[in-house]
Parts: sequence; structure tokens; C-alpha cells
Amino acid sequence: MAKSIEVTRTTRGALSGDEAEDLFSTVDETGHTNEERAKKQHSRRREKGTSVEVDPLAGEDPSGADTDRLITRSAIIFVSVFLVAVVLAQVGWGYVRRVTTTTLAEDASMRSVVSALTMGVEWGGGFTQFPSEFTVQEADENTHRIEVTVTDSASSSELDAFSTAQVQASALSVNALLNPNIDTVIYHVKVRRDDAGRFQKARFFGFLRPTGAASPFMSFVWTKTTAESGVRFDCAITGMDQQTQQSLHDTITSKSTPATIISYVVGDNGALVAKNVLSAATDNDSIAADTTTMADAAARAAEERARAEAEAQAQAEADAEALAAETDASQEPGLADQDTAADAVTPEGGGQN
Repeated sequence: MAKSIEVTRTTRGALSGDEAEDLFSTVDETGHTNEERAKKQHSRRREKGTSVEVDPLAGEDPSGADTDRLITRSAIIFVSVFLVAVVLAQVGWGYVRRVTTTTLAEDASMRSVVSALTMGVEWGGGFTQFPSEFTVQEADENTHRIEVTVTDSASSSELDAFSTAQVQASALSVNALLNPNIDTVIYHVKVRRDDAGRFQKARFFGFLRPTGAASPFMSFVWTKTTAESGVRFDCAITGMDQQTQQSLHDTITSKSTPATIISYVVGDNGALVAKNVLSAATDNDSIAADTTTMADAAARAAEERARAEAEAQAQAEADAEALAAETDASQEPGLADQDTAADAVTPEGGGQN
């Protein structure tokens, strides 16, 4: 059996293990064994600041033992700075928004109305925005009128357009009517429809605008009347056709009426049950009407009794006065007879003396 021989090749000039340990025991973090050169290297690094003092023989890992703490500290600092920046941005934007918002109560001109429709007006503890597509027909303090037209491209139904336009018209009109030189604000609303009459709205955050023709939807006419008793604001809604009214009626009217629910649950007897329910409701109404009639009758009877008592008291007082007058009249002749008798007696007595 052949005997294997292991041959180890030794590099010329290589250090053994003991020699390497002795060498690195005398080497500092600068890599020098000479104390003078190491001192100069330390001074140069402190002056230049080009490197970090690392001890290769230290107990801690000089290659990143505190990396987790550094990452945590950096994350906390980033999040704190981001939150502070967001809060400051919101506060600053709110302040700038309030400062730059047009006050129609002080100035109601073409420029101010355009600015109000573009930037919004202050209303309800915040700001009310208006459609980006609008025109201003009139805004003059001399004629005391403001008339604008907006095209709603954000609503998808008659109810959405109606409710949104009502808030917008109220915000613009009340802000303008607080101006002593404005008495009338007319807010026209238009919508875009397709060939089938359905509402068209903007898509993709408003970048894709609807292409349908703009048609009149309704108009809000706000007026202000000043009298000695105070100021009165009136709002009239015009321009609503029968189709729009019917659509609004169908939208806000619930189809889940009690009769429908009972018919669905009970089945064929649902109509009879619904009839009984309606009959009970009618009976309740009639009972309420009878109660009201009885209360009215009782009130009238009480008034009649009070009137009769007043008349009886007045009659009694009149009878008492008449009786007193008769008594006085009956007593006056007796007194006259007594005086005559006294006069007759007096001459006789004088004759005797």
C-alpha cells in the first residue's frame, strides 16, 4: 500500500502564527508599530478629519456594531421632521387661504367675483369651491346685481347637482348680499348630458372633461330686502322642468314603503294587511280630528259661559243702580213734607210768645 505524503508549500517571507500575533499586538489603529509615526498619524487625522479612529483589536465590531441604533435614530428624526413639515404646511396654507380669499361683503366687482369663483369663499366653517367652468355676466355695485353661470361636471344625477348647487349658490349669494350695495344674486347652473340624457362628469381626477353640450339645469335667485324691522333674504329656484322635478321625486322617494314590505313578507294577504294598516292610520287621523273638534267646542262653550256671566253681572249692577235711584226718589218727598210741617209750627209758636 502506497504511503501518501502531504507537502506544504511555505511562502517566502511569510510570518508564522506566533510572529503575526506578536506583530499585531504592537500595531495600533493607524497601522504603525512606531510610536512616533503613530502619533503623527493621529494628529493628521484629527486635523484633516479624513478617517475614523478604528481599533481593529477592539472588543466591539468596528465595521458597524451600532448600525441598528443609527438607522432607528435616523428614522425617528425623518418622521418627526416630516410631521412637523406637514403641520406647518397645513397651518401656512390655511392662513394664506384666509388672507387671499376674496371678501365679497367689502368688494363686489368683476375681478372679485372671478377670484371668488376661482379660489372659493368662506362658508360653514371652511371654504366652498365652485366648478372650474364658469362665466360672470354681471357684477356691479352700481346696479346692485351679480349674475354668474357655472357648469357642473362633477355630479352624476339630478339630486347630486341640485344639492351641490344649492350649497354653492347659498355660499356665494350670502357672502355677496352682506355687501350693502348688492341686492340681487343670480346663480345659473348648467350640466352636460349625453345623447340619452344622462349626466356626464369629469374622469381621472378631472383631467378628462365631458364633451356633451351644456344645457340649463336650474337657477337660484337670491334677493335682499331692507326694512325698519330688519333685513330679509329670499331665495327663488327657477328653471326646473317637469323631467327634472320627476327625477328628483323618484330619487328621494323610497320604494321600500310599509305596504310594499308587508306585501313582500306576507304574500297574497299583503294587500289586505296594508289596507288594514292604512285604515287604522285613517282612523287615527279621524280620532285626532274629532279630538280637535271637541276641544274647539269646549272652548266655545267656555267663552259663551263667560259671556253670559258677564252679561248677568252687568244686568245685576244695572238693576241695583235702578233700585237705588228709586229709593232715593221715594225718600225725597217725605223730607219735603217734614220741612213744610216745621215751617207751619214755627209761626204758631211765635204767636204764643
